[in-house]
Amino acid sequence: MSVAIADVERARGIVTPALHRTPLLSSRALGERIGASAWLKAENLQRTGSFKARGAVFAVATLSKEQRDRGIVTMSAGNAAQAIAFAAASAGVHVTVAMPETAPRTKVDATRGYGANVVFAPDVTKLTALVQDIQGRTGAYFLHPYDDAAMIAGHGTCALEVLEDLPEADLFVVGVGGGGLIAGIAVAVAARRPGARVVGVEPSGAPAMRRALDAGEPVRLERVNTIADGLAAPIAGTIPLEIVRRLVSDVVLVDDDVIAEGVRFLATRAKLVAEPAGAAATGALIAGAVKARPGERVVAIVSGGNVDLERLRQVFAP
Repeated sequence: MSVAIADVERARGIVTPALHRTPLLSSRALGERIGASAWLKAENLQRTGSFKARGAVFAVATLSKEQRDRGIVTMSAGNAAQAIAFAAASAGVHVTVAMPETAPRTKVDATRGYGANVVFAPDVTKLTALVQDIQGRTGAYFLHPYDDAAMIAGHGTCALEVLEDLPEADLFVVGVGGGGLIAGIAVAVAARRPGARVVGVEPSGAPAMRRALDAGEPVRLERVNTIADGLAAPIAGTIPLEIVRRLVSDVVLVDDDVIAEGVRFLATRAKLVAEPAGAAATGALIAGAVKARPGERVVAIVSGGNVDLERLRQVFAP
């Protein structure tokens, strides 16, 4: 495959000094709801507020001098934007980020706060065209937010940490947008914990990976509609699809109300502030969309916490 465990191990050597080792928290409350032992990998506590910093730091570190000198252009609804802006600033590289006009203001402000130049497209389906225009005018290097081998390898370091803290983990439940995180986790799990299952969770309003699996190739969505902006990729990545087809047990779809319940559960029972994308895995477990087998040790990845107060108000409104 295009990403191997050796790539993930190499990424770890670069990522570890730059980022946090996030905690793996046992959750009795979640375990009681699903009838299995449960843990939460709190990537919402990672630098920039999500797992995306893992891939971004490694990907930027592997760029050539020529690529760095040309600058970077990327596209994101928010978390990858912040992470790549952070990584680029740390390396002294100029970055332009194309974001949808619907991106949460907190994510836009944070991306600018890391020094990035932010430009806007009407929605996520128009980001690729905007990036291509910027590339054509500036010659900047396009760092894809999820369809990039180095990004995926960096994300896999999350699973290495989990397996050091819980070597007997049996089921990893992961939110899916374009597929970068679940691909990296699947590579690490397959190599270090053969036999463990990896299951993805996608919003029914943004089923990019599920559509790709069913069609056998990436399919561009005509419309994206979900509260989980961090999972709102308009098309699955080619590299992630290759890995998911081979190493992931299943990708299930859940409605926004399931994701919202995950946000509420994490806030009230685990005392974790998670954005909807970060709560999708937990919500799917609570709703029974992903079922643990008897005796399994379950890890839900809380992938991010970059949520604005207005979104939280909507989720908690009676």
